[in-house]
Amino acid sequence: MNITPADRLNTVQEYYFSRKLKEVAEMNAAGKNVISLGIGSPDMPPSPETIEALSLSAHRSDAHGYQTHIGIPELRNAFAGWYKRWYGVTLDPKTEIQPLIGSKEGILHISLAFLNPGDGVLVPNPGYPTYTSVSKMVGATIHTYDLDENNNWQPDFEALEKKDLSNVKLMWINYPNMPTGANGSLELFEKIVAFGKKHNIVIAHDNPYSLILNEKPLSIMQIEGAKDICIELNSMSKSHNMPGWRIGLVVSNRQFIGWILKVLSNIESGILKPIQLATVAALGNTDEWHRKYNIELYASRRRYAEAIMDELGCTYDKNQVGMFLWGKIPGHCKGSEELADNILYNANVFLTPGFIFGDKGERYIRISLCCNEEMLSEALNRIKKFNI
Repeated sequence: MNITPADRLNTVQEYYFSRKLKEVAEMNAAGKNVISLGIGSPDMPPSPETIEALSLSAHRSDAHGYQTHIGIPELRNAFAGWYKRWYGVTLDPKTEIQPLIGSKEGILHISLAFLNPGDGVLVPNPGYPTYTSVSKMVGATIHTYDLDENNNWQPDFEALEKKDLSNVKLMWINYPNMPTGANGSLELFEKIVAFGKKHNIVIAHDNPYSLILNEKPLSIMQIEGAKDICIELNSMSKSHNMPGWRIGLVVSNRQFIGWILKVLSNIESGILKPIQLATVAALGNTDEWHRKYNIELYASRRRYAEAIMDELGCTYDKNQVGMFLWGKIPGHCKGSEELADNILYNANVFLTPGFIFGDKGERYIRISLCCNEEMLSEALNRIKKFNI
């Protein structure tokens, strides 16, 4: 038999973390006890109110059936209230909010809703690899735009204006930025909205990190007229310690949400009702809970990550926000993958090499803060021994 996969599989590889974490699992099975500082998966639980709401609802016999694709009214109203509370943005819960089974999945929904084969999409370099892989799978033409440390990892609008943008339909942005930790600003968002309107390009803003180590969370929807041209993804994974729950949302104007819903409703079958009700509870977390888990916890861990960077001779911006620390590797290192592998195989500590985010990340590594202080301290000690 001569069976081959779809051609689109030739355009992508298995996700780096999927491959590498299998290797880490094999090392652990061999007794290596690897400390993983790779992925951004919060290690603390959701609030007690969140878990209690899930438990109470899950015991109901009528809570386990298929749900409407648009989510229960309580969830949409809670998301609208959350956007008003943290960003000062008013959204119509009936028409401008679409709950998602995770915001990563929303990248696919948006791409399918807006991109025909051959349409251009602007993707940041460095940037989240899923923007590129999903764009390839839907047959879009990728136009990368460089982010540079000397420009605070912001788009170079003069360089963008020199590109042939005639077939570009969608632009991915991400602030607070992952992987670099650069924060956004209203001034930056104003420029991006103006750029999108000028060139008739839909702006897709991926915004899951805005509450982490960040005293002033921002949404691109705060900009006047942004809703006309912008889509924003947000998530419960990072800000509410719910990565495995797979719950997020997309916000935009009524028309854009309607198009995304057309795609989503043909792929998914709704979100389990107990998860929706638990999310309502999570969205009501107190300011004290937020400060403890999204600010103070990560600030304390960040000191260890900075010490690891210092030990490795890396340089980094102390103004970074989010749940990672991004650092530039020393000049004597050949590249980020070699450095990360050396640390993994010699010190049994897994760090993320920056090359996976694009060639502009080749000279950088990333440390996740999703690990307790005891393990971070142990990782630092192992790396100190490795460097001797």
